[in-house]
Amino acid sequence: MKIFLARTQGFCAGVARAIETVEQALATCGTPLYIFHEIVHNTAVVESFRSHGVTFVDDINLVPDGSRVIFSAHGVPPAVVARAAAKQLVTIDATCPLVTRVHQEAVKFSNKGMDVVLIGHKGHEEVTGTAGHVDPALLHIIQKKEDVEKLDIPAHKTIGFITQTTLSVDDTREIILKLRARFPRLTGPAKDNICYATQNRQDAIKELAEQCDLILICGSANSSNSNRLREKGEQLGIESHIIDNARELDLQLLEGRKNIGISSGASVPRHIVEDVIEKIRERFYPLEIMTFDNPEKDIHFPLPIL
Repeated sequence: MKIFLARTQGFCAGVARAIETVEQALATCGTPLYIFHEIVHNTAVVESFRSHGVTFVDDINLVPDGSRVIFSAHGVPPAVVARAAAKQLVTIDATCPLVTRVHQEAVKFSNKGMDVVLIGHKGHEEVTGTAGHVDPALLHIIQKKEDVEKLDIPAHKTIGFITQTTLSVDDTREIILKLRARFPRLTGPAKDNICYATQNRQDAIKELAEQCDLILICGSANSSNSNRLREKGEQLGIESHIIDNARELDLQLLEGRKNIGISSGASVPRHIVEDVIEKIRERFYPLEIMTFDNPEKDIHFPLPIL
């Protein structure tokens, strides 16, 4: 049996920045330390920080006045920032810089009085945070190409669009094409909102699909970019499964397979992938591991000021 590891493994730069921010806050400030929402969407990461005394909250009002709170990598709406200031919280912003760039586009369009179409998954923390930067009267959230026809916007208007950073690249491209067909004066960001890590990982799935008869995605169930990877594998005709850790892997899935592809979401610790490989090795031996150069190895984002 051969294992083909996707060329993108480990944390993306935005996730690495957020996790290192929490680690430094723990080292320099200690606990109590609060984080608004999960710092990243990965069970192992969240549980590890919980074991070190970090408290995660989904309501900023649950943070005691004057306490220290970190905003997650997904970003927050201005209303949360304002409420934190009213409670005299010491805030540390771990928002991914690529998400911050989307917020800036949202503000730019909104301040011009333009209708803003936000392509993303309703209820996802990143979408909620981005939506908060747009005048509610101008905001339209859509999730799929069929939603374009439902938009109550005159076709002659100039409208702006922005996207969640962790969407399917191919699906989002189709939605934007439909938007352009319906709204000739559509304008968007100078550069695609979908982040480089999402793009790279989806491209890597296409590579695996050419060589493998089964794809395993290491990632948590609430991770948007991990779920998009599983969907991409399925769209390419390859049976694909998402697993949070090695314990969730049913080795029966691998019986009769020759080439197994393994990828992981941008917020998955590398050790989870290694644990999965070791579990496979216990049943299937000899096991040949095929690896490729990671295009993200030299990308780093500076930490926020603590």
